[in-house]
Amino acid sequence: MTGYGPLVPLPVVVPLLGAALTLLLANRPRLQRAVSVVVLAVTLVVAVVLLVEAYRHGPVVVSIGGWPPPVGIVLVADQLAALMLVVSSAVTLCVLLYSIGQGRGDIGESAPVTIYHPTYLVLTAGVTNAFLAGDLFNLFVGFEILLAASFVLITLGGTEGRIRTGSTYVVVSILSSMIFLAGVGLVYAATGTLNMAQLAGRLDALPDDVRLALQLTLLLAFGIKAAVFPLSAWLPDSYPTAPAPVTAVFAGLLTKVGVYAVIRTETLLFPGGDVAGLLMVVAALTMVVGILGAVAQSDMKRLFSFTLVSHIGYMIFGVALSSVAGLSGAIFYVVHHITIQTTLFLVAGLVEARAGSTDLRRLGGLARVAPLLGVLFFVPAMNLAGIPPLSGFLGKLGLLQAGVGEGGVLPWVLVAAGTATSLLTLYVASRVWNIAFWRAPQLVATDPPTRLPTLMVGATTALVALGLVLTVAAGPLFGVTTDAATDLRARTPYVRAVLPGGAP
Repeated sequence: MTGYGPLVPLPVVVPLLGAALTLLLANRPRLQRAVSVVVLAVTLVVAVVLLVEAYRHGPVVVSIGGWPPPVGIVLVADQLAALMLVVSSAVTLCVLLYSIGQGRGDIGESAPVTIYHPTYLVLTAGVTNAFLAGDLFNLFVGFEILLAASFVLITLGGTEGRIRTGSTYVVVSILSSMIFLAGVGLVYAATGTLNMAQLAGRLDALPDDVRLALQLTLLLAFGIKAAVFPLSAWLPDSYPTAPAPVTAVFAGLLTKVGVYAVIRTETLLFPGGDVAGLLMVVAALTMVVGILGAVAQSDMKRLFSFTLVSHIGYMIFGVALSSVAGLSGAIFYVVHHITIQTTLFLVAGLVEARAGSTDLRRLGGLARVAPLLGVLFFVPAMNLAGIPPLSGFLGKLGLLQAGVGEGGVLPWVLVAAGTATSLLTLYVASRVWNIAFWRAPQLVATDPPTRLPTLMVGATTALVALGLVLTVAAGPLFGVTTDAATDLRARTPYVRAVLPGGAP
């Protein structure tokens, strides 16, 4: 454990303590909000420190309870985990500020809003625990913490639509968790350990058919959580009915935790590309089917839900290549997509607050009556579409170059699918702009225009700015993601950090 080791548990512990405190402050909403903001700000600062330390000196490891690995629980902040912590902490803080500005507006007067802050902080703790987990069971625990919190958040308000779609989300989540738990049990039965650094050696010694069965079981569980095709049908129906900040944080983070689990297990536990062909086919279908679904939508939230599914395919694209360039592009694209997709869902919430609907058939003229709202949509939408020189273009370019460099039929199919998906994303973004913002208003207003809360607009603006920062800082960021990808491919830095004496 380095001198920074004691900081590693804080991104998990601080939100959990904050959740307990905000629950006690249920009758003091101002204090509740202040505590939540301070907790997430502290988490962000700690995440930045851990990223700098991991970049300079390698993974930061801590053994919980004094039990050395592989016996005890170990938390590991390598460059990949620390980078995910930084971007997730920044996004959750901005979404929290947005929800504070929104107040009760989208949740409903009957909602138990006093539990929003504790539940939101528990969700944050689950996400950070999943990123830092050094063993498969603790990864499972992280998923279950965030899922338990998400069950509450997705049904806030108790409306019929939220309960109905929330029920689908709960059933699918429990199914994926059962598959994941079964996979954990099978891995332990086959190897006698769940510590991922130790598994890196023991899984290599298993017969090929046993190893492949374990790999496919975990991939199935993570594929449902990441919403890859054909395991993604649940997402477009589940997310749009939730309150805007809830939908935004779900879209930005929850599927990416599944992608993170795929990256971690495929590089550390199952290197060698045994299922590379399958992952390439899945990536191509996820990109194409998802964006075709977006083309057919007439509601902004559902349209963004389909683009969310589609662009998960870019990340699986990079993982499937399993090269340093491919993994670096995938990690860069995860960071980009967390920021941009969250921003677009927050913009959809602003549109609904301003115009009373996100149905494109009922919208029009927003660029004239709310020009700032038009800018807040246009910049991230063009970023998602991959317009140069924005970070979406740079991330896609890195992935396409990795695909071309790989050569072969399937990588070229992926390059073609990625290019087509980017063009269709530009089409759907332009369509939303032309209909909702550019054309003449479709409805005659009978009420005075709604003034958007300053804090909601400010939080959304901050995320738009963060997306632009990713563009300006793309060079250094690609340096971090390339280093992270190199360490992932080598496996040695992670294993030596967790098991300095070697794997028993």
